[in-house]
Amino acid sequence: MAVPAPRVRRRHSTLGRLLPLLLVAALLAPMGLLLAQTWQHTGDDRDLAARERLGVQYLRALAPVTDALVDAQSAAVRGRPASGEALARAVEEAATVDARIGVELRSQERWAGLRAKLEALRARGPADPDAAFTTYGEATDLLLALHRKVRDSSGLVRDPAADSFFLQDSAGQELPEAVVAAGRLADLGTLVARRPAAEQPRGLLELTALRVSALAPATDLVDNLRSAVDGSESTDLGANVLTPLDNYQRSVEALAAYSLPAGGTTAVDAGRLGAAGLNTHTAARQLQPVILAELDALLADRIDDLDRDRWIIAGAVLVFVLLAGWLAALLIVADRRARRRASMPDAGASPDVPATADAWQPPIGAGRPSDKRALQPVGAAREAEVTPWGPFDAAR
Repeated sequence: MAVPAPRVRRRHSTLGRLLPLLLVAALLAPMGLLLAQTWQHTGDDRDLAARERLGVQYLRALAPVTDALVDAQSAAVRGRPASGEALARAVEEAATVDARIGVELRSQERWAGLRAKLEALRARGPADPDAAFTTYGEATDLLLALHRKVRDSSGLVRDPAADSFFLQDSAGQELPEAVVAAGRLADLGTLVARRPAAEQPRGLLELTALRVSALAPATDLVDNLRSAVDGSESTDLGANVLTPLDNYQRSVEALAAYSLPAGGTTAVDAGRLGAAGLNTHTAARQLQPVILAELDALLADRIDDLDRDRWIIAGAVLVFVLLAGWLAALLIVADRRARRRASMPDAGASPDVPATADAWQPPIGAGRPSDKRALQPVGAAREAEVTPWGPFDAAR
């Protein structure tokens, strides 16, 4: 009799169980990487916009310092007693802003140098107009250098949007340079008018060179603001900027005209040039807060948009995690069911006697259940058994 062979159970390898999970991870990994990169990109853009707003705050604090310094220079050149209250107040306000955000913008060193220069000017008060013009020129150079430092360290010079880039360039570079140059042009006209006739030609050359320096940033400012209005999606930018811009442009045109020698003469009209310089300064003082306000509004809207994008990304990450967990749970449950099913015996077969080709067979000669005879009466069976012996019994 053949011995039944035991049933061989299938064993699931570790790689076979992990392969579905690895496949799911391979499918979901690119999506996770994309979400992570998008989150990082929006975070960097938001940090840049927030840092740019700090730069706008600093530029807003430097604007009164620029105005007060130009006024003080004009008063010193013309020999008028200048009140230092406006400049002192502007310096204190700027110092407060620098103490709050100067470390992050890395502007404290430059601000300390400028403040020391301004305090020295107020303490000394140069009486000589030519010396005052030179000394105040050094202070305004430090002030313009601080403007450039703030724009660079705050990231305003790297602003990615066209409208906000033109606005920051106008408020942080072109307008301060134009204001300082216009003040110098008007003050130089006053100084040249006081010089002897022999020095007038040299003074006229100085005025011509300074006139170019004053008109170049003013022209760039007008072009930048018009480009910002044309390229912006904001409907308020044009309405708020164009009116003060037109006033400023007209004042610059008058300044350019009065900085030239009067008809038939080789000298400029110092009185008209000074008045034109004052009008230009007034128009710039009205224009600068408008530019800074519009720039800050654009940056605030950008931050709001980036925050909304980050919320959307966070929701997508949550859905991604839930989906990955759900798929992993399904695969784990399916794997456990498969292993449990593989460890169970086949239905209808004895655990000890497997149903194989060498299963037990009945002995030879044993009748099968289908070959068994039907039951018969006892008498009939006996009579059929003794019938062949009938003649032998009769002979006895």
